[in-house]
Amino acid sequence: MKAPAPRVLMVGTALEGRGGVAAVVSVLRRHGLFERESVRYVATHRDGTPLVKARGALSGFWQTLVTCLRGRPAVVHVHAASHASFLRKSLVLLIARLAGCKTIFHLHGGGFRTFATEEAGGLLRRWIRHTLEASSLVITLSEGWAQFVHAFAPRARVAVVPNAVPLPDLPAQDAAIPGRVLFLGRLEAAKGIHELLEAGARVVRETRGPSPLRLAFGGEGDAQDLRRRAAELGIAERIELLGWIGPAERDAELRKAAVFCLPSHAEGLPMSMLEAMAARKAVVATHVGGIPETLRDGDNGLLVPPRDEQALARALARLLGDTALRDRLAERARATIEQQYSTEVVCGKLSAIYRELAGTRR
Repeated sequence: MKAPAPRVLMVGTALEGRGGVAAVVSVLRRHGLFERESVRYVATHRDGTPLVKARGALSGFWQTLVTCLRGRPAVVHVHAASHASFLRKSLVLLIARLAGCKTIFHLHGGGFRTFATEEAGGLLRRWIRHTLEASSLVITLSEGWAQFVHAFAPRARVAVVPNAVPLPDLPAQDAAIPGRVLFLGRLEAAKGIHELLEAGARVVRETRGPSPLRLAFGGEGDAQDLRRRAAELGIAERIELLGWIGPAERDAELRKAAVFCLPSHAEGLPMSMLEAMAARKAVVATHVGGIPETLRDGDNGLLVPPRDEQALARALARLLGDTALRDRLAERARATIEQQYSTEVVCGKLSAIYRELAGTRR
């Protein structure tokens, strides 16, 4: 039997991938958005060798072209970040516009501002602006990113839709290990891992008596560099390198964490932070991207300036040394996710957008 024509064609990275976009889309699919809105998903990027990536891109472009010409989806919704991701998705959007489809550019990635305003040359900058303004709608993850898009591409139509986060069941008893600080993300300088190591070393030095501090790093990247720097700082025995971990392992690590820390230099709205908040964990993060709109300093988490290991050390020491504060922030973090970032709320917003663009109401 021939599959029914999709109402929405969604384009992004392969869902078995390990990035934030794959996590975001997987949440939407598990919650039933694809069935409810007749969404077909096409991947234009796969992890692997250059040949695997090239084949994935070509296959994605071909599937997009065939679907747009034969299936005539009402809406083509692309998830895009910077550099090659933007270039792939801008071509997808061009195909969709030529086929007469309404289009959504869904902006992810904390580096897009730098990419668009500093790294891109004049011709590419004009193409970025044209792509944003020619889209039927640009979705950003926060008001701050919406303001950037309005300034960079004044004729773009923008809506704010945060990432959706499933609400895990909470354990009956607290399983957190005292002193355990969890980081989830790519092991690279831009994620603030060096500042976290330096802050951890400072906490150990300044703690009276034995310090229980342990730093657990979950993610792929330059583990050798992280080990080397930890040894230089004298805390090699206090770090754990978990490698990339899947959803089940992530949930288990969150349960064991006393504090979650993400000291990034730039961000959109990181899924790992939202997942930690949903798991009822006290969070320390940096005042970048869309984070401050979600994490309010002293209310549902602690915020520190990026690249400031001293401020980071103070925040970690404060949380690790104050159980009542840690518990209060964790409860407020969970409540924030329940009220503003649940899958029900976000999927409802996306459904309303699809129906408006398609000219239908239900």
